[in-house]
Amino acid sequence: MEQRVSLVTLGVSDLSRARAFYEALGWTTGAAPDDDVVFFQTGGMIVALWDRARLAEDSGVEDGRGWGGVTLAYNVRSPGEVDAVVEEARAAGATIAREPAPTFWGGYSAVFLDPDGHPWEVAHNPHWRIGADGSVTLPD
Repeated sequence: MEQRVSLVTLGVSDLSRARAFYEALGWTTGAAPDDDVVFFQTGGMIVALWDRARLAEDSGVEDGRGWGGVTLAYNVRSPGEVDAVVEEARAAGATIAREPAPTFWGGYSAVFLDPDGHPWEVAHNPHWRIGADGSVTLPD
């Protein structure tokens, strides 16, 4: 198995609401308005939105409605970009779980929650390189 991730699927309670939220962040999709799954190309991978109950059934898990132990991350090139992305998320209707601030690991980050409570960390890590295409590279 190659060391990579191809797709992250978020189980959502209201597909139209979730789609509108991500589109308000500026994300685009080729999905038709009545499609039952919405795919967003995100650099070299894909983020999908799908009905939470159908995702649980398809994944063979019980949906306890609790946090699934996963936080998504969006790394940026500067602390100012963290601030700007958090304000975009706030304007789109996100709940800000942690306001932008310096971190214990030497960076700067914040966390917002999408309408279904999926946490997104927005982070500037001064030790990581971000390519023109948004790809992230760990230090040597």
